[in-house]
Amino acid sequence: MKILYAIQATGNGHISRAIELLPFLKQYGEVDIFLSGSNSNLHPDLPVKFRSKGLSLFYGNRGGLDYLKMLKEFSPLRVWKEANELPVEKYDAVINDFESITSLACKLKKVPSINFGHQASFKSSKTPRPLKKDIAGELVLTNYANATSYVGLHFEPYDDFIYSPVIKDEILKAEVKDSGHITVYLSHYSDEVVAKHLSKLSDCRFEVFSKKAKTRTTENNITFIPVDSKAFNQSMINSHAVITGAGFETPAEALYMGKKLMCLPIKGQYEQLCNAEALKKFNVPVINTIDDTFTTTIENWMNTDSVQSLQLLHSTYDIVQTVMEKARDLKAGKLTSNLLSEEDLIEMSY
Repeated sequence: MKILYAIQATGNGHISRAIELLPFLKQYGEVDIFLSGSNSNLHPDLPVKFRSKGLSLFYGNRGGLDYLKMLKEFSPLRVWKEANELPVEKYDAVINDFESITSLACKLKKVPSINFGHQASFKSSKTPRPLKKDIAGELVLTNYANATSYVGLHFEPYDDFIYSPVIKDEILKAEVKDSGHITVYLSHYSDEVVAKHLSKLSDCRFEVFSKKAKTRTTENNITFIPVDSKAFNQSMINSHAVITGAGFETPAEALYMGKKLMCLPIKGQYEQLCNAEALKKFNVPVINTIDDTFTTTIENWMNTDSVQSLQLLHSTYDIVQTVMEKARDLKAGKLTSNLLSEEDLIEMSY
């Protein structure tokens, strides 16, 4: 069986999940990777056959998106050309983790595909959203990478096609400890902004994972560490608590290990606002921005004991098996499209 696995490389979560899933997918046949995007800090150890700049999200230094850089990188002609040239028709199964070029290629060539990952879960109106919904955000989140069928991942099974998060094997097998430090990964803030506030908490030790740092360096109560998957995993496994964005993979792993968690959603990224809403049910404090009250907020949070762990209802093996069974059914013509209608999307936005 020939499998094309298309991965969105904006951020690190999609790549981390792909690295974990690849051995399971290889049990079903030959796997080629299409890596799309240019804003990941990880060096993927993956069989990348096709690569593209894709449609990337870029972050500024104060918690939000860098729209100017995103606009400069966007090229509709390039996207259309790459979609036409991507040979999706040569594969028995096309699995798409929120990647738009593959989605367009499948649409143009009438090739069935499966949208597999966290974003796929938002095809359900039952998946948590903030009270103030964003019509544009809904349209992007639910139409950026359309497919024929969906297998979603989320903190809880909000619908019948939504499964547990894929947790790294290193985390699953870890002997979780508490060495007293707080692991911090806030890629949407500069080191300077983060350090300005954390340095005031002299009684707390922080391990800050940095896009800027080239080597591990310590300044008073803060250790800056270059972004590295293994180093980050070990830091979290041995941490007392975790401060990060409202993405999916890192919060899921922290909750699975029973770590105290604080999240700061990326400003203007609707998916993270949706995740933040879901995380509130796990008693996770959601902070809108780093300001003069940030240190006090951390102190108050550290004095609370409320931690609600995430329970895994499905194994990685079971999830991949579900995906591949759907792929076979699509190939055999047994499944039809389960896309939401435009009317459904509009209704979900109000």
